[in-house]
Formats: sequence, structure tokens, C-alpha cells
Amino acid sequence: MAKLVILTEGFAGTSYELKTDRTTVGRHDDNAFVIPEPSVSGHHCEILRKGNEIVVRDLNSTNGTYINSQPVTESVLKPGQILRLGQVELRLEDGTAPPPKKPLDHTAAIGAGVKLTELEQKSGRPVVPPFAKKSDKANRIFLYVGMALGLLILGLIGYSVFKLTF
Repeated sequence: MAKLVILTEGFAGTSYELKTDRTTVGRHDDNAFVIPEPSVSGHHCEILRKGNEIVVRDLNSTNGTYINSQPVTESVLKPGQILRLGQVELRLEDGTAPPPKKPLDHTAAIGAGVKLTELEQKSGRPVVPPFAKKSDKANRIFLYVGMALGLLILGLIGYSVFKLTF
């Protein structure tokens, strides 16, 4: 028996068996399959069983109906394909084959990698980081020269004032 399985976080694992020839899907309670998510329209789409085919028909939804990221107004949905209603993703499963893995479309955590100390131990020589801390020697020189010039200017001003008053 074919069924729609929600993949989106917060609804993941929720499913609906397509037992009848026509199933309405949407946010409102009068739908056969209710998905209470704001991006899903009140009456988003309908799922039709036509022989061995499952057909999805958009009901002029606000955020659109997509099969494998392609917008559709009416299209056949095959087992394993991803149906997106607004921001909610569902997969059609027919029970004959294990569901395919959904490709990652977001950032995933990566392992820690190799530590600098491990590299040093394996190579036998110290590893110099590519971005070593810069020396502030130039800043100190600039500061001392600036202070010396400031004192020199103050001295000249004081000498000029002294000469003018006496």
C-alpha cells in the first residue's frame, strides 16, 4: 500500500496511507491528510490514484507544490520521489523497496580531524602554524618615536615662550 511519509523535522515519521482514490492534503481540518504547518495552504493539493499511478494535483496553493524540487500543477509521483508542500517534504513509499536516503541539503557536522600535537608526534619535527602571532615591535617603535617627537615639540614651545617673555 502506498503512503506519504513526512521527512521535515518536527513532523518526521508522520505518514498517511493512500487508501482511497482521492486524498486531499492541507492545513485545514477538513482534509484527509492534515499537515498543521503555516507554509502549507488550507487546501494545498490532492493525491489521486489512477490505476498504478499516484498523481499529485496542486489546488492553487500559496507556496507551491514541488516534486524533486520542480514546481508542478499536476504530475505523477513515483515511489522514492520527494514531494514538497510549502516547506514540508514528504516521500512516497510503496512498501516494495527500502526508502532511498535523502541527500543532504544542509550543513552537516564534520569530525574533529587531526590535532597539531598528533602531526608533530608523527613527523618528529615541530609544526609551525601558518598564521603565527605578529610581533608588536613596530607598534612599540612608533609609540616611542611619537612620544619623543611630542616631548621635542613641547620643549620647543616652552623655549619659544621663555624667549618671548624675557
